Amino acid sequence: MAAEPLQSAAPGIQADPAAGVLAAGEVGLTPAEAARAIEQVLREGLDPEAAPARSAVPVPAGELLMMPAAGAGYVGVKIAGVAPANPAAGLPRITGSYLLLDGPTLQPVALLDGAALTALRTPAVTAVALDRLAVPTAAHLVLFGSGPQAYGHLDALLDIRPLTRVTVVARSAGPAEALVRYARTRGPAAEVGTPADVAGADLVVCCTTARTPLFDGALVPDHAAVAAVGSHEVDAREVDEVLVGRSALYVEARSAALREAGDLLMAGVTGADPLWNLAELVRGEAPVPTDRPRFFKSVGMAWQDLAIAAEVHRREPV
Repeated sequence: MAAEPLQSAAPGIQADPAAGVLAAGEVGLTPAEAARAIEQVLREGLDPEAAPARSAVPVPAGELLMMPAAGAGYVGVKIAGVAPANPAAGLPRITGSYLLLDGPTLQPVALLDGAALTALRTPAVTAVALDRLAVPTAAHLVLFGSGPQAYGHLDALLDIRPLTRVTVVARSAGPAEALVRYARTRGPAAEVGTPADVAGADLVVCCTTARTPLFDGALVPDHAAVAAVGSHEVDAREVDEVLVGRSALYVEARSAALREAGDLLMAGVTGADPLWNLAELVRGEAPVPTDRPRFFKSVGMAWQDLAIAAEVHRREPV
């Protein structure tokens, strides 16, 4: 396919530039379908430990990320910008594009909105993990953050769990209240809360730009499952060493986590610690105790982008 016909966003993946929110009804894949695409590639034998590492290049506005991945049917690369100053100017913090190529010929077949793709695949990965780590009766979600990832995670978790209560914890009152209003349209009772509300949580999800812990890990109940997705930097974390030390630990891939997961590394986790990866969890090989919290740390990996981009293209080829 010639470069000229490639589109800035694939049909079915549309970002809302005004709101900065990727809502469930605006994409070609529902959150549940995106989660199934992630599960499928893992069940088919994809090894997250062998996935190529992300390249990060400092640039004046922030960071440029390059994330290649390859499978039998498709190859792809995401070029993403992380611009911390953008939200203050009313612009998305995450920018970029995803180039999808035919696997056997390496001919380009689609160009997708990289930020929209990220907003879809990250919650899908979390949903796959928490579907297996949550107790069957999990009904109360404490959600840290109020940006696109918070909306995406709310939608994804509502697709896998009959949540009855959502507590939003965010730095700014206006965005927190907006997310609460959105949550109520999806069914659960919702309210703005404080970090101390983790004491009554069944699920805790952190999708913020925080660089220091958001709450006291000693407050999290033993039955709860926690996910942190906000950073991929060794000196940034959303949870403290208390929670990490109490918890059974799960990651997308041990190799990526021990390179990039500040939540774990700053808590002293090493390769000697038991870390179960997402493929092992999906295949039922990872133990899931309920006498202590289960903590899933996500840094984002290129194979996830490829899984979602390929599924979108299969459904709606450009």
